[in-house]
Amino acid sequence: MAATGGTSVLFVCLGNICRSPIAEAVFRKMASDSGVLEKWRIDSAATSTYEIGNPPDYRGQACMRSHGVPMRHVARQVTKDDFMSFEYILCMDESNLRDLKRKANAVKSCKSKIELLGSYDPQQQLIINDPYYGSEQDFEEVYEQCVRCCKAFLEKNS
Repeated sequence: MAATGGTSVLFVCLGNICRSPIAEAVFRKMASDSGVLEKWRIDSAATSTYEIGNPPDYRGQACMRSHGVPMRHVARQVTKDDFMSFEYILCMDESNLRDLKRKANAVKSCKSKIELLGSYDPQQQLIINDPYYGSEQDFEEVYEQCVRCCKAFLEKNS
């Protein structure tokens, strides 16, 4: 559910049901609360095909509800067009980063800056670990990391 605007960000993880939809929802709420949502195009996607068409993980949805963060997303895979249309592609771990850079090399006019979302973390936790095989607490940690990183990213780009 991409908003339209002047600056664009795509959040990416392996399946697009845990980390990236959490980051997308957190960033969308921050942009909305800051009154700059109309200036952004925001979305999330997967490097894999595993979860295409599925909603976010129920534990992530529960975590977002507990923090009052709306989350509406259907998993999709990164497309070649994403590399030409998003200014920023922010991913969660080194595996996502390698996959994205490999895919970007196949796109002639890639304009995206591809980096780890964690590179914006003031606590310098570079990797946002996949909570899929973890507990509700792991989803809470992903949420907290995303809040810190998205806040710093929004401040840098506002």
